Amino acid sequence: MEYESVKKKSKWKQTIALDFMVLPALIITFIFSYIPMAGLAIAFKNYKPGLGFMKSKWVGFEHFEYLFSIPENVQIIWNTLIIAVLKMIAGLIVPFIFALLLNEVRRMAFKKVVQTIVYMPHFLSWVILGGILTDLLAQNGGLINQVLVSVFGIKPIFFLGDGNWFRFIVVVSDVWKEFGFSTIVFLASLASINPALYEAAEVDGAGRWQQTRAITIPALLPITIVVGTLALGNVLNAGFDQVFNLYNALVFDKGDIIDTFVYRIGIVDGKFSFSTAVGLFKSVVSFVLIVSAYRLSYKLANYRIF
Repeated sequence: MEYESVKKKSKWKQTIALDFMVLPALIITFIFSYIPMAGLAIAFKNYKPGLGFMKSKWVGFEHFEYLFSIPENVQIIWNTLIIAVLKMIAGLIVPFIFALLLNEVRRMAFKKVVQTIVYMPHFLSWVILGGILTDLLAQNGGLINQVLVSVFGIKPIFFLGDGNWFRFIVVVSDVWKEFGFSTIVFLASLASINPALYEAAEVDGAGRWQQTRAITIPALLPITIVVGTLALGNVLNAGFDQVFNLYNALVFDKGDIIDTFVYRIGIVDGKFSFSTAVGLFKSVVSFVLIVSAYRLSYKLANYRIF
């Protein structure tokens, strides 16, 4: 018992420097993430800025009942799920394939240049990219429509004014922005593959495609399962920044998601209590999905954080 006590104390002394390094992050998280959670009580009140947080009338689950009674509710959730799931699938397949292709490049200088170019868009904000895409996809004078008209003889397409095209643009532009950065995870997994496996396969007469099919792809499957299952936790996050900077009233029926709906109702219309109720509903569902995703990743890929 004394030995175990001494061992615990010595271990604590070894990690005390790391504990103090983590402390500022914990304090910031507590101040900006946990203390504001007291404001969730607004979801159960008829909040009036003039009366304040404490004096506003308590209405219980009235805002939640209204949420599930409005016709827009189903469509908004459906839009969010469609956009988020399409992003999740495309954002998993494209980096996977690109990592396999980049792994076959033997000139390291060219490989590094390509990798740098493709992950640079990740660091650009959607405010910048939204303006660029709006100009490129404009029905009158946009570069894409000019090419369609002059080269293919197709009539100009209102990309950002048609709901179906809008979803397509949102998914494709998100993949273009993020796939390079996501590829890093798969490249890191490829770097951990034992080169002796490829040498043994080459001795046995296996070609590059056979080596990829028998060694590379199976080695990537565990991290693919982990990334895919963890992405389930964000299935209700369809990307507020992106949608907000691209959408307009013409595509509300196909492009309006939970986050943009909360912004319009809460900030623009001033219905703070109702928007808080919508946000709380989304957070609870997301929390359940995140917990489920971690359970799945542990069972399928033996991945766990804690």
